[in-house]
Amino acid sequence: MPRNSTPSRLELALIAEVDRQGHHVSAAQLERWRQHLWLPRTTEWRGEDGTVRPEIVRIAALLAQLSGQGRRGISWPGWAIWALTDTPQTAERLRGAAVSALRVPLDRAGLDVAQVPVGDSDDAFEARQQLAAQLLQNRRSSRLDLNSTLRESAARVGVELPPSWVPNLHHRAVTGFGARVLVGGTADVGFEEMLDSWEAAAPSGAGPMIEHIRAVQQEAELAGIDVMAPSPLADGLRGLVRTIEEADDRKLCAAVRACTRASGTLERLWERAEERPDIPQRLMADVMWDQWALAGGFAPCGTTGEIAIAMSTVQFLATPGWADDLHRYQALMDGLLATVPSGPVEAAS
Repeated sequence: MPRNSTPSRLELALIAEVDRQGHHVSAAQLERWRQHLWLPRTTEWRGEDGTVRPEIVRIAALLAQLSGQGRRGISWPGWAIWALTDTPQTAERLRGAAVSALRVPLDRAGLDVAQVPVGDSDDAFEARQQLAAQLLQNRRSSRLDLNSTLRESAARVGVELPPSWVPNLHHRAVTGFGARVLVGGTADVGFEEMLDSWEAAAPSGAGPMIEHIRAVQQEAELAGIDVMAPSPLADGLRGLVRTIEEADDRKLCAAVRACTRASGTLERLWERAEERPDIPQRLMADVMWDQWALAGGFAPCGTTGEIAIAMSTVQFLATPGWADDLHRYQALMDGLLATVPSGPVEAAS
């Protein structure tokens, strides 16, 4: 139904409050944000004193800030708003957005996860291998090794960091392995194949850690334990999507709140890294730097960041102990953030 083109008094009051914070917003934008469930109905805007509630002003100012930065839509900060609202309606929006983000790699390659053959037959396996190869066609592997780049920067300013064993996630050996896992799950690859791809892309000095993991896996195998079974990727993309689709509304919203807040906090801290070398030193010395920050903690607005947040959400929901580790890391980041001046409105606030 088309809305009245004349803004209401309450809309004009909100526009004025946002303007006082240095951002411009129109009545048409407010209506669009209501339709996306980023803002509640106008009847819910007033506080007890009759003015626009401060939290409504904060959300509108954030949305105006994001809209004015030339980004492609609001992106995952909009997920954070849905998660904070935490209603069945916003949880459904959140679920759909996260599933769509997870499917992007296959969608870009023209593949439908529902058509990926299942089963242990040779024909099904070969078909999955071909689909994985198709997934990598025309894909440009980034030459950026984020871990090495950040560590080299730290070394230049005299910051000493513990050794790292994380491989370059953009290395062809890793992306090739990842494509096979995404299409067919961990059953389509061997543990040794995973270690081989890791070793090919790992930084120097990672050999002892890789050998230790190989020894642990061999002991587990003798004991009849499949160490890859608990992984959210055990069933490939199907398993990732199922984790999101089957999650309870409240748990899904809680997971996204935690993951978006953590990524927002990490971004704010990293903006201060050059002037505060102790910040990257503290962040990179923690196990969650390797397990989360490098693997998806840095989440720019846009498709890449949405995929990262969706993957972190799956980890939060499905990997034992991962949520507790992220909460602990958040406490570390909050402590560091308390030592730097406050910045502009952030999605994680």
